[in-house]
Amino acid sequence: MKILVLEDNERLLNVIKNALEKESYVVDTFIDGDDALNALENGYNCFILDINVPNIDGISLLELLRLNHPNTPAIIISSNHDFEKIQKSYDLGCDDYIKKPFFILELVQKVKKLCVVQKKFLQFDDTFKYDFINHILYENEKELELTKKEILFLELFSKNLHHVASYDEIIEYVWEGEETNLTNIRAMIKRLRKKLPSESIVIIKGLGYSLNKETKLV
Repeated sequence: MKILVLEDNERLLNVIKNALEKESYVVDTFIDGDDALNALENGYNCFILDINVPNIDGISLLELLRLNHPNTPAIIISSNHDFEKIQKSYDLGCDDYIKKPFFILELVQKVKKLCVVQKKFLQFDDTFKYDFINHILYENEKELELTKKEILFLELFSKNLHHVASYDEIIEYVWEGEETNLTNIRAMIKRLRKKLPSESIVIIKGLGYSLNKETKLV
């Protein structure tokens, strides 16, 4: 689960990052709105945005990201208690608003509530399962090592198990917007297939990849 945090107070930013990483979230941090905007293509499951940051403020960034990410949870954090800004945040689709100062536990609990994987395990068969929470693949009780890209690929199916992950979606989420090509994607899939039961990952010709019908969320 990847979270983007925009906060120009670097001390608070580090506190938020450390607290969320302890909960096994992948966290990318930014102090500048322009940099956060440029990173949106990296693919995130949740946004935490301060209002008063350099260049593009948090409310403006929320408005922009809602164009392509209408349903991704977004939390606004701010020392600004202006009712109009709070109202505008909700009008633009923020899911929660936290006023500074706040207890870091409060933020963590809101993230847990909003940015949640409904099911913990991706069950391939009676032997193999992937733990979404701890990012571990098991063969029976034995832990199998996965690369970061292999983990991110499996997470594509955490909310919509049997959808087809397009090449563009894989590039955006797994490669986090970095330039790549089909050869690299296929090589990653080939390596991951060797760690899973036969035919767990299905090629949908011309479209992308899916998981076979025997796979389930538990």
